[in-house]
Amino acid sequence: MFMLGKKILSTSGSPEIILNPHGIITIRGRSINGNINELSSEIEEWIDKYIANPAEITYIDFYLEYFNKANPKVLISMLRKIESLQLINKKFIINWYYEEGDEDILEKGEYFSSELNIPFNFIEIYEALMPEYLSHEIQFSDKDESISQESDLL
Repeated sequence: MFMLGKKILSTSGSPEIILNPHGIITIRGRSINGNINELSSEIEEWIDKYIANPAEITYIDFYLEYFNKANPKVLISMLRKIESLQLINKKFIINWYYEEGDEDILEKGEYFSSELNIPFNFIEIYEALMPEYLSHEIQFSDKDESISQESDLL
């Protein structure tokens, strides 16, 4: 089964979301808005299709600068779905990037890891390297879907 990727462009209040069927899921930016239902169902639908035919290893990369109190429910739901890959002998790796000294984002990642009982790789990004991480382009096929949303995901 051929599956298209999806790229949801960031806005001032929502992160960029990249869903690559070759095993890379990236969430990057700020999530400030409170209305998450529209995009969360779209993301969960994509993940459900992906889980039916996943890559051998799925990488989930979080580069979050900020997210509000309503957002953890969406992240936990998404990660619980990804966790089911273990049942079909596939692997997943969760990388949680946080800016040097940003204890709040680090603690939120530690909370998710503990709540889900899933190991995360916590990767501190030093301020001098931050522009490089934020500008890192993730390969995305022209054939994949790319949409811009004013609502937020997380």
